[in-house]
Amino acid sequence: MMPVAKTEMRLFSGKVFALGLRSLALRVVTLSTFWVIIALVVVATLIQSLYQDAAERSFQRLLSAHLYSLVGAVSLTPEGVLHGRPELGEIRYASADSGWYWSVDPVSPSVQGHLGSVSLGTKDIPVKSVAEEPFDQSFMRSYVVDSGHDEELSVVETEVVLDSTDKIARFRVMGNLNEVKEEVSDFRNRLYLYLGLFGLGSILINAAIILFGLRPLDHVRRTLADIREGRSNRVDADLPLEIAPLAQEMNALIENNHRIVERSRTQVGNLAHSLKTPLSVLMNEGRNIGGRQGKLVVEQSDAMQVQIQHYLQRARVAAQRDSVVFRAPVSPVLERMIRVTSKLNPHLKITFSNQFQNAIFAGEKEDLEEIIGNIMENAAKWGRSKIHLTLRHPQKTLASEELNAAFEIVIEDDGAGLPGDKMAEALKRGKRIDESKPGTGLGLAIVQDTVREYGGYLSLNKASLGGLAVQITLPLVES
Repeated sequence: MMPVAKTEMRLFSGKVFALGLRSLALRVVTLSTFWVIIALVVVATLIQSLYQDAAERSFQRLLSAHLYSLVGAVSLTPEGVLHGRPELGEIRYASADSGWYWSVDPVSPSVQGHLGSVSLGTKDIPVKSVAEEPFDQSFMRSYVVDSGHDEELSVVETEVVLDSTDKIARFRVMGNLNEVKEEVSDFRNRLYLYLGLFGLGSILINAAIILFGLRPLDHVRRTLADIREGRSNRVDADLPLEIAPLAQEMNALIENNHRIVERSRTQVGNLAHSLKTPLSVLMNEGRNIGGRQGKLVVEQSDAMQVQIQHYLQRARVAAQRDSVVFRAPVSPVLERMIRVTSKLNPHLKITFSNQFQNAIFAGEKEDLEEIIGNIMENAAKWGRSKIHLTLRHPQKTLASEELNAAFEIVIEDDGAGLPGDKMAEALKRGKRIDESKPGTGLGLAIVQDTVREYGGYLSLNKASLGGLAVQITLPLVES
């Protein structure tokens, strides 16, 4: 089970990532955020490096200044003994184990004595050989040693001739390098904090600027939604120069689409009108002929008239599909169809279970009436004594899940019903399962076509009353 869960998680992450890439705002904000982070890391590294170099140079200059002061404060007695009381102006040289030390040691055999700071005490600070750290042109050298007391010392050293007889002494000034590292570390922490706050503020401000800059695109999106829902008929052209041509092209496309739809509806209407008279003539001639042949002519003419009206309706529905300009409350339509069916079929007991009082059909009331009327007519034709209607929220089926918002109508009767293998055939155009009652076999097929034009679904099932249950799923107007 674990590999499956991990695979599903990866697929989910991939979908989220793909959706993120489709967002222009998220894409720009992400790229700008990456740039801000990279820039801040580079700036922080550069500033830290510059500060560390400056701190180490300043530390070395301070030690060198103390060394010069030490050299000037020490001399030799006539007996060749080192003498002096250096005052270097730094209290840490007088504090034990402070990490700041100085010392003067004889190099020539004729020089005697030893001088050292109070802080040095009895410590013996290691001295690197000249081979390891040679003197520079100024006869000075600097190096780092470990005092053995968790101290890393920076040593500045020189050897000085103290008199005309070439008596030489070694002068050393030592400072605690850990103090410099702590100072650099403290500066680095504060630098990261301030740059982090600055970076966060920059990212938020940048995101706000980008979202503000993209507001015209959101305005276009909302305007298109208003056009689709009938609250507007064109895109506002008062837009920034970069997207104003897009709005103009959209308006031209909308106007062209309206012209095409109107022309198509006009042509279909003209066709239906031009065929109306010939069909009426055929039906009259069929009635005059009489007999089997006349009946056949009348039935086929009637079927042709139904087909023409159906395709005219399909053209109208297709022209307004995905639009909520037309909307119809469902409950009043169902109640009206129940009253009409009850008057035409007084022997039937029709009940209604309304579980979705505020359902509003995203389409024309006449189309909903035709859908329900055809199904109710079939139920009244085949039902024995009962018909039951249910208006409800969509059940968790594949069909209803494919609609963003939907409602369901279920119409059941207590007739003989249909075997499972005959239900699919009943939805085929012109297919009549039972020839004992009149009809063209187009009712369910026409209902199914109309439902599909609205993006809905129709299915046949076994009714709880024993007969046929017709379940219809249609789009709902979202409030």
